[in-house]
Amino acid sequence: MQKYSVFSLIKNALSNHKNWDLAWKDPTPKKEYDVVIIGGGGHGLATAYYLAKEHNITNVAIIEKGWIGGGNVGRNTTIIRSNYMHDDNALFSEFGMDLWRRMSQDLNYNVMFSPRGIINLAHSDAQMNTYARRGNSMRLNGIDAVLLNREEVKEIIPMADFSENVRFPIFGGLMQPSAGTARHDAVAWGYARQADDMGVDIIQNCEVIGFDVSAGKINGVRTSRGDIKAKKIGLCVAGSTNILAEKLNMTLPIETHLLQACVSEPVKPVLDKVVTFGAGHFYISQSDKGEMVMGGDLDGYNSYAQRGNLPTLQHVLTEGIAMMPFLSKLKMLRTWGGIMDMSMDGSPIIDKTHIEGLYLNCGWCYGGFKATPASGWTFAHTIAQDRVHELNSGYSLNRFNTGHLLDEKGLGTKTWIS
Repeated sequence: MQKYSVFSLIKNALSNHKNWDLAWKDPTPKKEYDVVIIGGGGHGLATAYYLAKEHNITNVAIIEKGWIGGGNVGRNTTIIRSNYMHDDNALFSEFGMDLWRRMSQDLNYNVMFSPRGIINLAHSDAQMNTYARRGNSMRLNGIDAVLLNREEVKEIIPMADFSENVRFPIFGGLMQPSAGTARHDAVAWGYARQADDMGVDIIQNCEVIGFDVSAGKINGVRTSRGDIKAKKIGLCVAGSTNILAEKLNMTLPIETHLLQACVSEPVKPVLDKVVTFGAGHFYISQSDKGEMVMGGDLDGYNSYAQRGNLPTLQHVLTEGIAMMPFLSKLKMLRTWGGIMDMSMDGSPIIDKTHIEGLYLNCGWCYGGFKATPASGWTFAHTIAQDRVHELNSGYSLNRFNTGHLLDEKGLGTKTWIS
């Protein structure tokens, strides 16, 4: 890695980045690859990286219709957790936690992983019982979980409203101490740089316009930058999955929805945990810059636009103020939206398809960012070995036909639904 002196860094900073080396190359697409990954978000980048690292498959192209970091990997609230109740989701996510813990070392890039802990607040005895059940299930799977009473929660987040006459009094909560956050942009850049170093072509501004399929086998993809042949193709495009599936005459058990988030003006450190409002769907953490990062539920209508509407943000902030009244004093700095694919049972799909050589990764609901490394690792295995790994065996597409659903409903924050 090239080293810079303090003076050269200052010089480059004042040059509008004109003299900076490219973090990854901008190649012209080759005519043929062993594997083409469609989608240059976190999951696509991670898949390409693990194909090279774990399976020595480097003749790989990532094709992205926009730019690296322009999709959901740069449009989320950075939460990382494995606080699931069902075994398939819990074991998969905890495997991902292990990858998160060593990601900065593996990528030689600081992704700013911060295991600060996450607390799901409970607002009734019934919720406390549900949390106890979920916490016990987590511990049986080797995942850390601590059931907190009211006073313990008050000691950790004293700025919350603990008065007796509130609509949703705080009874306690469930904490996963090892959960936390990471810098989403750094995750994208780290995976992209390492994949590029290993020989993967990262092709931006390249939109898929069709597929070459014959005799039940994938042969390649047609793009805005020309036709590309491929032995194997992985679909990894989050909220755009149904658009590409339609080009393949596939109907999938997912819907595309918009999820919004927002940040406040920066304030001094006040919250060192991720906290969720168990009676609604609100979550909050504080960034390294001091901004209060907040999110909530879906906009409630299908959309492919990366922008939202004011009523949803009003709803999010209303819940936030109900939980932490001090938020009413803060100005909002910016908002954003991301499109995501919601599966019918709230759990993802990582599987082969009926088309030989075509593989599917979709349906991540609210938890796409946290699943980045585990999704990429298992998807890479599925593509390279042409068979699912034990960790993603429950994420089959066929489960919606057989009824073997993983009914978490995507609500890792709404843990009152078990």
